Amino acid sequence: MQILLTNDDGIYAPGLRALEQQLQKLGQVEVVSPLTEQSGVGHAITYLTPLMARELFDGQRRRGWAVEGSPADCFKLAVGELCRPRPQLVVSGINSGLNAGINVLYSGTVAAAIEGAFFGITSIAVSLEYDEQARYDVAARLAVPVIAQILAQKDDEPQLYNLNIPLAALEGPAEIRVVPMSIEPWGESFEKRSDPRGRPYYWATGKSPAPPRDAGTDLAELRAGHITLTPLDFDMTRRDKLSAMRRWTLGGETAKPISA
Repeated sequence: MQILLTNDDGIYAPGLRALEQQLQKLGQVEVVSPLTEQSGVGHAITYLTPLMARELFDGQRRRGWAVEGSPADCFKLAVGELCRPRPQLVVSGINSGLNAGINVLYSGTVAAAIEGAFFGITSIAVSLEYDEQARYDVAARLAVPVIAQILAQKDDEPQLYNLNIPLAALEGPAEIRVVPMSIEPWGESFEKRSDPRGRPYYWATGKSPAPPRDAGTDLAELRAGHITLTPLDFDMTRRDKLSAMRRWTLGGETAKPISA
């Protein structure tokens, strides 16, 4: 199996290295990763400037391709130019920090996996709860058997998955819960500060949302110490609204402004 491995923390990230080592048990791994950290860039792509890429080595060991762009750029360039044969699986991670709840909308890690699914390739995003001394080697040994089980049991259609591992799962046996993502809003709080010239600026505090009211979501299960697996879809259409909206009266003369 040809596997494309990418991330949003950059090609030197320890989570990428740990996952590469374990994924070699499943097939041939090609790394195409951002040169620098791209956390929180979501599904950004580069199209107004050249996209630079170069091969990196540790001595004689080839690390892979480092791309001066986003995770989505990495996938597009990998499939279009760098990876032969075409990958049969895309894995993005291991991210430093969980990508659960509405974080999936901002995550570069998840965006790379979504990009793979766009192109009809089964794709899996993998994230580990943040810790300065996180054991990515242990997390990778937990993640890869789950990936192998996904491949063995999914149906024939390409699919998209989001796998999150809490720190508690690194300490002993942990259950895997298949759950939906939480849609609890994150706090939009900022700390106001002043620069040396007295000009105000704002720093996002990144506070986590309150404990979710729905006990069956990814955030709730991660707080309980369980590994979570969520099937995702990039089709954002509200299909339940289509039939009602088709009965609306739309079109016709453009509305005119109200006279003063």
